[in-house]
Amino acid sequence: MDTTRYETVAAGSGAGIALVVIGGIIVVGVLIWAFRLGIKVMQRESRTPRHSEHPKLPDSGPVYETQQRREPDEVPDADETGRRLTPHELGASGSRRSEDQSRPRWEPGSSGSFGSGGPGGR
Repeated sequence: MDTTRYETVAAGSGAGIALVVIGGIIVVGVLIWAFRLGIKVMQRESRTPRHSEHPKLPDSGPVYETQQRREPDEVPDADETGRRLTPHELGASGSRRSEDQSRPRWEPGSSGSFGSGGPGGR
């Protein structure tokens, strides 16, 4: 029986164990360094506000959202102005409050399913 192979493996296992231990020590050292760095960064940040420093509700109470119908600002036609408008003449694409503030409702027999114009399942 040839034991040279076993002796080589046994001699190499000590070096392997040493590499694993050294690698583990390096990983633990990097984790400790990262933890300490995180603590230093947290100490440099501003503190969190106390409960008494939080914003308060206005005296009038909470503000609710409002709903309104909007309609787009019309762009003048080239026939009206005699020339085409350039982008900087258009300005912001705004809208204005609509005169009619009633909510649109579905009417029976209109639009059907997904705009097909059919009766919609009748």
